[in-house]
Amino acid sequence: MARSERQRFTVLDLLQLDLKENDALDLRCIGGRPGLVREIEVTEINRPGLELAGFFENFAWQRIQIFGRGENAFLQRLASEGRTENLERMFTFRIPCCVFTHSQQPTADFAALAEKAECPVLQTTLSSSEFTMRILRVLSTIFAPRQTVHGTLVEVFGIGVLIQGDSGVGKSETALALIERSHRLVADDVVEIRRVSGNILMGAGAQVVSHHMEIRGLGIINISHLYGVGAIRDKKQIQLVCQLEIWDPLKNYDRIGAEENTIEILGVHVPLVLIPIKPGRNIPVIIETAARNERLKKMGYHSAKEFNRNVQNWLETESTRAIFLSEK
Repeated sequence: MARSERQRFTVLDLLQLDLKENDALDLRCIGGRPGLVREIEVTEINRPGLELAGFFENFAWQRIQIFGRGENAFLQRLASEGRTENLERMFTFRIPCCVFTHSQQPTADFAALAEKAECPVLQTTLSSSEFTMRILRVLSTIFAPRQTVHGTLVEVFGIGVLIQGDSGVGKSETALALIERSHRLVADDVVEIRRVSGNILMGAGAQVVSHHMEIRGLGIINISHLYGVGAIRDKKQIQLVCQLEIWDPLKNYDRIGAEENTIEILGVHVPLVLIPIKPGRNIPVIIETAARNERLKKMGYHSAKEFNRNVQNWLETESTRAIFLSEK
């Protein structure tokens, strides 16, 4: 079962994001705190140079407004000339927030009008270009289409493998065996999937239960504590889905692999492998092999198609030889 979700995201949520390294926004609020509950509803940003000059046609007020050195220099000029009419008009719109880059401070007029309008004013140490790249990347991830699915996500030989199946079929036990074989756990039981950059599916675990596993008869275990931080990762692109099911003797299972089955997740088709389970089958090894095979396919080599070509070439050769011999 999958559950679609709509994200509600406020300016306060933006400030509280725990972002690291190249995603860190380094934001702090310097004014308009009552407006921190305002929602951010779009991923785009706006630099309000035209609006400061008095041109408000097609003003993208729903976006985060970024004030770089150029905009701030213009604010300084407006303040020196005592012109506030354009600022007053700008704050009649319900702007989500204003961000001043390069650790710049707004003018006193700007700060007073923002406070009166309860519009949050934020400040970052980043340059305008760097902040723009980061905020667009962060917002694109936050507002990406997403689903929550039941399954276990592991990284096997660099391939993100989503293991699915009915409850009790052995998904967690299979993932645990893969971890024992030096592969990494991303999420167990609940996998949150986001579609980013158009067609990339990124899977992660729910924050509360991330990197924990439920093993029937044993209970909840913490993989990072038992196996070390090398046995986990926070997120991974989903590149293969392995569907586990109890072996059905009346069902014909694919024995060659020439047909490429897929499953659709958030509008993206992901390769699907159906793995029947019965005593004596080593499911972790089969999943490892499926992951290796998927890597080969991405490199342009398809084992089943190569096998079919070889058989076809052999049949054609034998047929040609038979015709040649019969004519003699």
